[in-house]
Amino acid sequence: MPLAHGWERLFVATSRALAGKILEELPELSLENLVLEPEPKDTAAAVAWVTLQIAERRGGDAVIGLFPADHHIAPAEAFRETIAHGAGFAEKKAVILTFGIYPNHPATGYGYIERGEAAGVAGELSVFKVARFTEKPERATAEAYLETERFYWNSGIFVFRARTMLEELARHAPEVIGPLKTLGAKGFRKVPRTSIDYAVMERTKRAFVIPAPFIWDDLGDWTALERLLGSEGRNVELAKHIGIDTNGAIIYATAKDEVVVTLGLEDVVIVRDGNVTLVAKKSRIQEIKSLLKRFKQEQGLENLT
Repeated sequence: MPLAHGWERLFVATSRALAGKILEELPELSLENLVLEPEPKDTAAAVAWVTLQIAERRGGDAVIGLFPADHHIAPAEAFRETIAHGAGFAEKKAVILTFGIYPNHPATGYGYIERGEAAGVAGELSVFKVARFTEKPERATAEAYLETERFYWNSGIFVFRARTMLEELARHAPEVIGPLKTLGAKGFRKVPRTSIDYAVMERTKRAFVIPAPFIWDDLGDWTALERLLGSEGRNVELAKHIGIDTNGAIIYATAKDEVVVTLGLEDVVIVRDGNVTLVAKKSRIQEIKSLLKRFKQEQGLENLT
C-alpha cells in the first residue's frame, strides 16, 4: 500500500499556544488540519482527540500514523517504506502497530517492548505480537533485557485504523474517550492526565510490533546533542565557549553574545537561557523534570520555566 501524499493528509495536534508557530513552520498546512488541544492532558487525550477528528472527516477505516514531533529518524527512505508496510498491515487487520528500536545500550530513560509470538509479515518486515510493555527500567534490568534479544525500545510511533483505536479506547479508557465524544473540546477538562501507553497499549490484546530498520533517537534530553553531533570525550559546543581541561561537556546558550567559561569539568551539561543557567552531570540530566517542579514551588520563579 503506497503512502498517501499531500498536505491534506497531514494533521498536527498541538496546544493553542503553539498554533501560530506551527503555521509559520508549516505554511502549507490547512488550518482545518491543525487539531488544537484546549489543555495538556498527556498522550492518551491527544491520541483520542485527533483520532476522533480524523474518523469524523475520513471515516472509521482511515489508517492513521501517529508520530511524535521530537524524534530524529534516518534514513528517510527506510522510514517511509517501513510505515507504508505497516499501514498496509493495519488496513487489513484490526491491530495497533508500534515500531520497536533495536537497543544498542541499556538505556534507562526509554520504555521497552517485549516481543511475543510471530504474527506474519508487513511487506518484507516481520510482525510480532506484543508480549508486554515495560516502563523505564533500572540499569540492571535494562542490561538483562538486552541479553534476551527480545526487547526493543518503545519508539512511541503507532499505526492503526481509526475505528480500532476508538474501540480500544472505549474498552480500556472510557474515562478518556467518553468526555471527548460527548462534549467535544469542552470534554478535555474532565479527561484524566495519562499516557496512551498506560491507557491502551499496556492493556490491549491488539498490540503488535515491527522491529524498525531505521535509526531513531527521541531527543528527549540534552544528551541527544552528543549522540547526534559529537563523539565520546569531546565537547559539543553550541555557544561561545572558553575552557581549560573540560571534556565531554554539552554547552548551549540561547543568546549568541553570551560566553560560557569552564575549568576542569567532565561529563556535564551547561545550558544558558535567559535568566536561567543549568549545570548538571550528564548521568542525571533525565531528572530535570524534578527541577522544573521546584521552580513552580519557589515563589517568584514560576515564570522562569
